[in-house]
Amino acid sequence: MEHGIRNPFTDSAIQSRKSSLRETPATCSITSLNQPEDHYNEKKPRHRFRSYRLVGKYEQPWLEDPRMRNTRQNSWIVYGGIVVGVLLSAYICFTKIQAVTNHEYCLILDDSFQTLDPNIWTHEVQIDGYGTGSFDWTTTDVKNAFTDAGGLHIVPTLTNETTSIDNNEIYDGYTLNLTKAGGDGSCTSTSISSCSIRSNATIGNLVPPVRSARLTTAGKKTIKYGKVEVTAKFPKGDWLWPAIWMYPQNSVYGEWPRSGEIDIAEGRGNSYTYALDGIPAGRNVMTSTLHWGPSSLADAYWRTTNGKALRRTDYSEEYHTFGMEWSEDYIYTYLDSRLVQVLFMSFKTNENLWERGNFSTQVENGTFLENPWQNSTAPNAPFDMEFYLILNVAVGSRNGWFKDGVDSKPWIDGATNAAWDFWSAADSWLPTWGEGTERGMTVKNVKMWQQGKCA
Repeated sequence: MEHGIRNPFTDSAIQSRKSSLRETPATCSITSLNQPEDHYNEKKPRHRFRSYRLVGKYEQPWLEDPRMRNTRQNSWIVYGGIVVGVLLSAYICFTKIQAVTNHEYCLILDDSFQTLDPNIWTHEVQIDGYGTGSFDWTTTDVKNAFTDAGGLHIVPTLTNETTSIDNNEIYDGYTLNLTKAGGDGSCTSTSISSCSIRSNATIGNLVPPVRSARLTTAGKKTIKYGKVEVTAKFPKGDWLWPAIWMYPQNSVYGEWPRSGEIDIAEGRGNSYTYALDGIPAGRNVMTSTLHWGPSSLADAYWRTTNGKALRRTDYSEEYHTFGMEWSEDYIYTYLDSRLVQVLFMSFKTNENLWERGNFSTQVENGTFLENPWQNSTAPNAPFDMEFYLILNVAVGSRNGWFKDGVDSKPWIDGATNAAWDFWSAADSWLPTWGEGTERGMTVKNVKMWQQGKCA
């Protein structure tokens, strides 16, 4: 090596080192305190484990202590209490299980949406928000409702991107006519205001700036008592309102909410930060509600509503099964399993719904409310009639579902130009909508059972 430095790893160095190790006795040893130097080199005999437990006869004076006798008695009391508690719990569980009514059910609908079957589903077409004041126009357009390998997709689209109506016409000077008389005849309502509109910038009338879809089983698949399960994934985006719900086939007791409504699952597309009065209400929450009352102003839904929040995820991230079971004695909704109850309402009480709602003391327009169920002897009226299923995604509302002033809501429900303000703020909410079908509700499967034996 250069500079006369010897490489310690050459072959000759290694051989020399080996020789020195063989010829030179070891001069290093491991020592321990108070031990000779060769302590660890000695072979010591191994000893078996020695127990220090007392054996044989020996005195046990503590057994004569009366306090020990009390301790033993207390132990037996504790053990006896545990045994009695277990047996009592088992008895209670057994009697409760025996008391549960196990209804028979007949499957009347099982749709995985290979196609959109017209023998099951009907499009409802309107432009007025169905009484909720939403800003969408429900259509029969395949862009708004279609099926593929993922199931049924109900997807909102922008009117100026999916029709020949441009943005200026949305605001002013365009007549949208869906009536049978003079229009395309697609409207399913008998009300002119639900089927026709002329945009007018002066008074704030807009052609609905968003289009969506609403599908129902009305007149085709209905149940009076039974079960419903819908496996679906909710949409992602501000001011989107997905809903899985049921409505009476015939409004026997009068207009809404006299004849009732069963909301199996509703949600909001806003992020998890959206809250109402400090309570989470974004797309990480689903809500079940029953609507019932003698008038729209006296809707007692607030007595029968409850939500289910998810942690670290939301209802747009993965599929969930939203279920409802309904009998003469109760209605309850559940999430994914019948064990995860969301809302429960029992009809096995001494009061009918008129009495439970305390409606007899309420006054509207200077007169006492009239009982719409007075001619019915059913304690569960109005939930004693045929109901059908509805699947839809609404956009916005003017009925309080999206509370004024919360999460930078761009419109005021009571304002005449609410739709104008909503559409003018599209730059703030449109970027929050998911891509493609993520901005819609995807339904993988729908099942309906009628209570009773199959014919």
